[in-house]
Amino acid sequence: MFPRLYAVLDGSILGPAVEASAQKLIAAGVRLFQYRHKKASSRQLFTVCQNLSRNMKAAEARFVVNDRCDIARLTASGGVHLGQEDLDPKEARAIVGGESWVGLSTHTLGEVEAAATTTADYIAIGPIFPTISKEGARPPVGLGLIREARKITDKPLVAIGGITLETAPEALAAGADSVAVIRDLIEAADVGARARQYLEVLRAL
Repeated sequence: MFPRLYAVLDGSILGPAVEASAQKLIAAGVRLFQYRHKKASSRQLFTVCQNLSRNMKAAEARFVVNDRCDIARLTASGGVHLGQEDLDPKEARAIVGGESWVGLSTHTLGEVEAAATTTADYIAIGPIFPTISKEGARPPVGLGLIREARKITDKPLVAIGGITLETAPEALAAGADSVAVIRDLIEAADVGARARQYLEVLRAL
């Protein structure tokens, strides 16, 4: 079963606290993570991802690198998450390997339809709600896009963008398999406690 909670560790928000935050989330029971840091150098990305990958494997959690197939391969991570301007999923898989997951972001029904024909392991849809976690974020697409996407693909759907503890159940009710959470999770006063709240709510659905 695809994990209901997908924790996105944003390096621009967490800074040097990323590894400590990841450990708290692992201890809370989170088993799917993505690391992204759009402004980090390749060396910085490699070092952080190498440490995260090692720790995730020890906890039997899956760790996905945002955008960078090369970093994912070099750090033996569990996958890569691609945007619309990145490599095609087939090309990415040739780099990261067949056992790794390849995720793809989509923002329109047309992009979902195209993603459904690729080798992507899961499709992210968003932003569902208004978000400030990503510079230049697109206008929210709403829950309706998840409902439409669910009709055309059996691939796991991940709702992302402005997800909170209160709205996460709405995303799953609309047809999402998982919710990717950034600020409402990693900026919590107690990251571990917040993760446990999410897991409790999502497991009940």
